[in-house]
Amino acid sequence: MAGFAESTAPADVVRRQYLASARGDLAALRATLAEDVEWTEMTGFPLAGTYRTPKGVTAHVMERLAAEWDDWTAHDDAYVVDGEDVVVLARYTAVHKGTGKPLAVRVAHHFTVRGGRIVRFEQFTDTALVRDAMTP
Repeated sequence: MAGFAESTAPADVVRRQYLASARGDLAALRATLAEDVEWTEMTGFPLAGTYRTPKGVTAHVMERLAAEWDDWTAHDDAYVVDGEDVVVLARYTAVHKGTGKPLAVRVAHHFTVRGGRIVRFEQFTDTALVRDAMTP
């Protein structure tokens, strides 16, 4: 039986992505993503759009979040798994570097995992709260 680090179970793959993100380990995070990943940040979110390739996702999402926010963290609170689909009920916490305002907002993430890699991601959050934290 494969250990957690090698497991291809969808929830384990997603959990490794959150752990890598929390550590700021972009190489480990990219290792959870399929080469043809489609990563969608919701309309209204500052990084709105769909990004492709592991390097594209980390460059356009994680690296930009790190540049604009202190201590950006996605806290994965609860998992709902249905086959290859994983929905995570989570929270974002951070402090915006430009305004000094804290952020604490609920979020839902929908992942699709195939062959031990994340092939699709979609974010759902209250974008107004994120923008409020960014506005002086």
